[in-house]
This record gives sequence, structure tokens and C-alpha cells, in this order.
Amino acid sequence: MTNLFDPVPTPPPSTPRQKHNSKITVYVSDEELLALEQARLALRAGYTIAVDRGRVVREAVAAALADLAENGADSVLVRRLRQDGGQ
Repeated sequence: MTNLFDPVPTPPPSTPRQKHNSKITVYVSDEELLALEQARLALRAGYTIAVDRGRVVREAVAAALADLAENGADSVLVRRLRQDGGQ
């Protein structure tokens, strides 16, 4: 059993386009969905990176988990959750 205060293991690197065996459902607001779509379009228009929304989300999750593993209480995720009352 993992102790609550053990360091967070380093997450695996993000995965390129491939078949995934696990699925989750995440509900987002209309504004969040629009922001996600705008980010996807900005990647395509500004950086010639054509990816789907799922890939953008997997990259964002991988980045947040890596930041949590590296920075712990100072990570963006912890700070944002604390700010939003997610303690």
C-alpha cells in the first residue's frame, strides 16, 4: 500500500496517437470545451501540429502529472486545486 506522503511516481511520457485500452469520461463546461477546441486549432494554425482533442488532453494531463511529481506542493495542479477549494 502506498503511503499518502510517499513521492508521486514519475508519470510515463505522453503517448503518441495509438489505440488506448482505458477510457474515462470527463465533463467540461461549454467554455472549457471551446477553449480546448481553440487550443487545438491554434496548434494547427500556428505550429502545424494537427492533433485531436484527446491528444491535447493526454498531453495536458501528462504535463500536470510531471509537474506534480517534480514540484509537489508547489505544482500548478496543487496550487490551482487549493485556490478552488479542492483541499
